Parts: sequence; structure tokens; C-alpha cells
Amino acid sequence: MSQQDNIAATKCFGELVNTGKLDGFAEVVAPNSIDHDPAPGQVNGPQGFTMFFTMMRSAFPDLHIDVEHVVADEDNVSFAYTITGTHQGKFMDIAPTGKQIKVRGMQIGRFENGLMVERWGSSNELGLLKQLGASVTV
Repeated sequence: MSQQDNIAATKCFGELVNTGKLDGFAEVVAPNSIDHDPAPGQVNGPQGFTMFFTMMRSAFPDLHIDVEHVVADEDNVSFAYTITGTHQGKFMDIAPTGKQIKVRGMQIGRFENGLMVERWGSSNELGLLKQLGASVTV
């Protein structure tokens, strides 16, 4: 597959998250895909992303990812993004606050045959918790 196919798969992944059509991850994520930065309890493959984003969309029903910058080579697609949403459901034992969140992050996806087979990423989790008013100790 081409660099453009991998970018298209990445865009599709984002559209699935933004629309809540999470059953579509199997179209862009390999069955044995590994997330090198998984959430606690997250399994590999499309089902892991479905579980994670189901949890996120339960807490933030209007969750939206805006991609701000994309860099790609033949096998990898990297991008910087901003996540926004309104805290309307329980998130990490934090009761709904009604607060708006805005969090930056970056991701790298490695692709084979048009499917993501590995993912590395990081979001500003501390910033998200602070925006919700959580007491954070290190």
C-alpha cells in the first residue's frame, strides 16, 4: 500500500472516533495490532481501540479529534492533534463536571497493507485531569 493509503486509513480512524462509529476500526487496524502506549486494561487489535474510545465517548460524548499536522513516510503516519469534549460521564472515577476539555497529543502509526499494525502516542493526560479539577499528586 502507498503512503497516501496509510494517510487515508489514519483519517478514517479519526472519523470513526469523531462520529462514534467505533465498530469500523477493523477496517483500518490489523487484528494483531499493538498499542505501545495502551490504556490500563486495553487489549491489542481493533477491539482495544473500540474499548478505549467507547470509554472516552461515554465520558465525553462530544469527543472530537482535530488533526493539526501530519508527517508520513512509506510505512508510518505521524500527527499532532487536539482533543476536545465536554465531561458528561464518569472518567477515571471522576464524576461528570460539565467542563470542557482541550488536550494536545501526538501519535505515530506503522502500517502494513493499509492497516495499522503498531501505534505509539502520548496525550497530555495530566492537563486533562487538571482541567477536570482533579487533585493530582506525584
